[in-house]
Amino acid sequence: MTGTRDPHDPHGTGDARDTCAAHGTHDRDRVLERFHLIANGPALFNAVVAGAELGVFTHLSRHPKSSFDEVRAALGLPAHQLRVLLFALCTTELIRRDGGAYRNTPVAEDFFASGGEDDWGDILAGWQRIYYPAFAHLTEALRSGENTALAAYPGSEPTLYQRLEHRPELQEVLHRSMTAFTLRSMSGIVDHLDLAGVEHVLDVGGGDGTTAKALAAAHPGVRFTVFDVPGVAEIGSRRMAEPLADRVALHPGDIFLDPFPRDAQCVLFSHCLEVFDGDQILALLTKAFDALPPGGRVAVYGYHAADDEQRGLYGARLSLYLNVLATGQGMAYPADDYERWLGRAGFVDVGTVPDLPYEHGLVTGVRP
Repeated sequence: MTGTRDPHDPHGTGDARDTCAAHGTHDRDRVLERFHLIANGPALFNAVVAGAELGVFTHLSRHPKSSFDEVRAALGLPAHQLRVLLFALCTTELIRRDGGAYRNTPVAEDFFASGGEDDWGDILAGWQRIYYPAFAHLTEALRSGENTALAAYPGSEPTLYQRLEHRPELQEVLHRSMTAFTLRSMSGIVDHLDLAGVEHVLDVGGGDGTTAKALAAAHPGVRFTVFDVPGVAEIGSRRMAEPLADRVALHPGDIFLDPFPRDAQCVLFSHCLEVFDGDQILALLTKAFDALPPGGRVAVYGYHAADDEQRGLYGARLSLYLNVLATGQGMAYPADDYERWLGRAGFVDVGTVPDLPYEHGLVTGVRP
């Protein structure tokens, strides 16, 4: 079938130009939508935190289709301020207003109404109190190459994690936030880490033991040692409960200065290595190699940037936070970086399980 050529398009390229123009318009609209969300994000982020802290989501979970007056009576807020908050929460689409009745959407129900250890209210509280105030210093940090926002915390230590030893109440907030997010991404490692034939796992930088406890529950014959700084180990000891306490031990120490225990058949770095630079990561992987027996395994679990480093909202946020506040270095590295470091440390059979929850990946290797 032959079409009629446009006399103003003698080469017949109009359809292609129209397609490109339509594609360009779509891209522009998508970028504009993302920009408007980003520009208004800080205010709406804090509205979500306020909604969680004031009990909006919990109330609507228990009393769906509540009227404005019913929500007000439950929360005790002034009418105008509640109206403003509910308007903001409706724009996020976490809650909906049907006529005069409010209800949680499924995402709000899952994220904010469970009351469990993985509640997003705890995650966002940590981001609000610790992460996000630091981002105002981002330009200065990028120019200087230093985590300049750290000056807001007492002490002379070079990292946030060390200085929080002086602020135990904030240390607790941060680790509650990290625990909740770790639980949200836990299925990636629980479902994909092969511990066949492993009796003992050394969890380096394992925080309060959240990952070790989840893996211990999934692998009843395996014991775990969590190696982290003393203050974090103390948090973990307060949260340790039977029946896992006899299989999850907490080993306080410095992961760079102190030797790794040598009786583990697997060394795990979960949400640990991204806070360091390449030389430090290689040093830790080399320590793992030296501590493992032949046939022993190493596993690295955490955020991965896309290979072209153009995608990954969670990884980009983490990378900025690390450089402005936490350590002044590190990022959500692509899987190729970890595979290269593992190879340089001497590991073989190196491979990656990609596309795990919340932009995570699992990289593994074997000591020959």
